Amino acid sequence: MTDKRTIFLTGYAKLPEGITAWELYRIIALGILLDKETGEILDADCTLSTRVAHEFIRDLLVGENLNCLSDIEHKIIDQYFGSAKKALITALRICYKNYKQIKGRLL
Repeated sequence: MTDKRTIFLTGYAKLPEGITAWELYRIIALGILLDKETGEILDADCTLSTRVAHEFIRDLLVGENLNCLSDIEHKIIDQYFGSAKKALITALRICYKNYKQIKGRLL
C-alpha cells in the first residue's frame, strides 16, 4: 500500500474527561495514510477504545479526500455520535493543516 506517493499524517486532540478513551490515553491520536498527490485517504486509525469505533472511523475516512475537509467533517457530524466527536474533528483538522504545510514540498 505504501509507495512514494503515500505519506503518513497524524493529528492529536484532547479527549473529554470521563470517557473510556480519556481514561486510557487522555488524547485522541488520528493517523491517516494519504496519497500526497490526490489527497485521497488510503487508510486511517485512531486511539478510540473499541474495535467498532476504530473500524467505524476507518470506514468513514477511507476513500474520502482530505482536500474536501468540510465534506468529511459533515460526514463525521452526521454519522458519529460518540463523545469524542469534537476531538476527532480537531485531530482531522490538524492532519489537514499538516498536509497543507508540507504539500508544496512533496509534489
